Amino acid sequence: MCFSATANFVGSGVLATIGVATLSEVRHRRELLFAAMPCLFALHQFTEGIVWLGLDHKLGPTVAHGAGAAYMLYAQGILPFLLPLSVFLIEPTPRRRRRMLGFVALGMLLAVYILWGLIAYPLEVFAEAHGVVYRNAITTTTPVAMLYVAATCGALFFSGFRGLVLLGSVNLAGLIVVMLVRRYEFTSIWCAYAAVVSVLIFFFFRQSRSERPANYTLAS
Repeated sequence: MCFSATANFVGSGVLATIGVATLSEVRHRRELLFAAMPCLFALHQFTEGIVWLGLDHKLGPTVAHGAGAAYMLYAQGILPFLLPLSVFLIEPTPRRRRRMLGFVALGMLLAVYILWGLIAYPLEVFAEAHGVVYRNAITTTTPVAMLYVAATCGALFFSGFRGLVLLGSVNLAGLIVVMLVRRYEFTSIWCAYAAVVSVLIFFFFRQSRSERPANYTLAS
């Protein structure tokens, strides 16, 4: 979905449809943030479609750069906090939630650091090898990438839902492959991959109806 504006816009529409279906499966307000992930990825892919239009000179460079900044803001400044937080909220077992707190805290600290980097240092957005490269002196370093992987995948492995552990494994594998094969386009390709993988979230909600408690306050 990261290879053209058309691909991004089509992918955004598909993900939005899946996102609405996922939200219809919600049984408790604590599930809302996690269920909203496909819709958030849909908006994210739509934003990169605007970036492509700017890079293809169909929109002005200011629009392209603004859309690129918004794309990076979510991908690197918000997602590493939102994802572990959403997994923490949906987990009904207090013992498992305590184990996830470290990843939520890591995601929050990483988000603050990355947001500072995006504000304090210039962002470069350009096309290369049929993909979009987002480059920032602070946010695209190896240590930040490693912490990003830990924050976005770690909490999933401590979930009591097997479907979420599987999602964590698939996400981790995808992150590692993207980092090794196309590191220079990491943000764009990983988010496109994560958007596709987020389809698993719909199947998680559909298949875990009997496992998810209707009242989280009574869960143990």
